[in-house]
Amino acid sequence: MVESKELLLETCLLAGKIMMENGSEVYRVEDTMNRIAANAGEADSISYVTATGIFMGLRSSHYAQVENVHDRVINLEKIVAVNRLSREYAAKSLSLIELHHALKAVNSTTPSFSFPLQVLSAGVVSSTLMIIFGGGWIDFLPTFLIGSIGFMIAIWVKKRIDIRFLDMFCASLVIGSLSILAVHFQVAVNVDNLIIGAVMPLVPGVAITNSFRDILAGHLISGMARGTEAIFTAAAIGVGIATIFTLVGGIS
Repeated sequence: MVESKELLLETCLLAGKIMMENGSEVYRVEDTMNRIAANAGEADSISYVTATGIFMGLRSSHYAQVENVHDRVINLEKIVAVNRLSREYAAKSLSLIELHHALKAVNSTTPSFSFPLQVLSAGVVSSTLMIIFGGGWIDFLPTFLIGSIGFMIAIWVKKRIDIRFLDMFCASLVIGSLSILAVHFQVAVNVDNLIIGAVMPLVPGVAITNSFRDILAGHLISGMARGTEAIFTAAAIGVGIATIFTLVGGIS
């Protein structure tokens, strides 16, 4: 019985951690964890989720466990995978141990978009939003290329340097530099349009939305934490652009 309760807590925490690390809202994480516990016969469970930690306990015993949440990215495929496994467990298609093993395999088995496709999508987002924000078609291709390069720089820096927000700063620095060079060599027309479009893939729109949703749902700590992280990300992007304009202004 003790081992089964420990396994249940570990399974609930693993499901919650995967969801939190991949962009799920707090109330959805708590609901999934509580449903898994209820389907295991522990209807009176306690869960408390923040942006950096998950707590889970059972009122029927003195057992409780804590799990840290380190990285936070946006990968809705993994959230869908956890929800699917949770429903299969509720339908008795999986045992608790099978659910635990399946959740462990989610990070390695869940399909994700290839890196070239992500870069291509970043370019498409950059160029199309530039047009929507009032830019001209003459800047379409330069914005596509600069947005793609900026996204690649952000991924490259994040993989090699473990300093939060540095990837956004470096990417925006490169985007600002390439935009100014493109206009200087008459490849493009408007620096502002190039920059506005190219930084769009870096803007933490989902994080800001989830922050407001958590706050409106009453999860003030998680909402404020996510909101602060989004603000710092946006600030890193702004500082990178401001830095290159300052350097160019000083040189000229």
